[in-house]
Amino acid sequence: MGSAGAKAQRAARRAKIEEQRRAEAARERRNRIITVTLSGVIVAGLVGGLWYFIQDNQKKEDAKAAAAAEPVSGEKSWKDLGRDHVTTPVDYKMAPATGGNHHPTWMNCDGDVYAEEIGETNAVHSMEHGAVWVTYNDKAPEKDVSALKDRVEKTPYTLMSPYAAQSSPITLSAWGKQLNVKTADDPRVSQFLEKYVQGAQTPEQGAACTGGKPA
Repeated sequence: MGSAGAKAQRAARRAKIEEQRRAEAARERRNRIITVTLSGVIVAGLVGGLWYFIQDNQKKEDAKAAAAAEPVSGEKSWKDLGRDHVTTPVDYKMAPATGGNHHPTWMNCDGDVYAEEIGETNAVHSMEHGAVWVTYNDKAPEKDVSALKDRVEKTPYTLMSPYAAQSSPITLSAWGKQLNVKTADDPRVSQFLEKYVQGAQTPEQGAACTGGKPA
């Protein structure tokens, strides 16, 4: 083969190599574009999903806050209740009491259930700490008393005892708040507990419900 033919072959090889380089460069550019595009789609999807999650959570929190701000249907309220510690009997405005002057020692209220009537002034002190006091009289069916007992025993900052003098079979009391119901399966029972156990009405939120009077 003459020198002219060898040169032509070398030129052809160089041209082929250059063509391969250009093709490879083009593939790399396409791959980069695809990668960047996919990354953008993934990021957009994640951001969109996160934004939806945040918005959904915010809506749920807003709905929960709105529900918490609403009074429980049928509840009674009292304001400007005394908070002095006394060791003498107190003539309360309501029965059972929902607040007012009270004994220096609170009734244990960490899901405590009492078979006998308890000191009202001690129970009022428990409510000052954020407890809900569940009471019942002899009109309450045994199955309802049992259901409430199970509920109270599982709920910190609650206590339960009989209270013969109340007008309703079942009463739930928190500081300045009270609800009378006829049955334990009334949906307002759960609503009252959720709203007022350590609720916004509590004068001393976070104060102890143990270490007080056991019975």
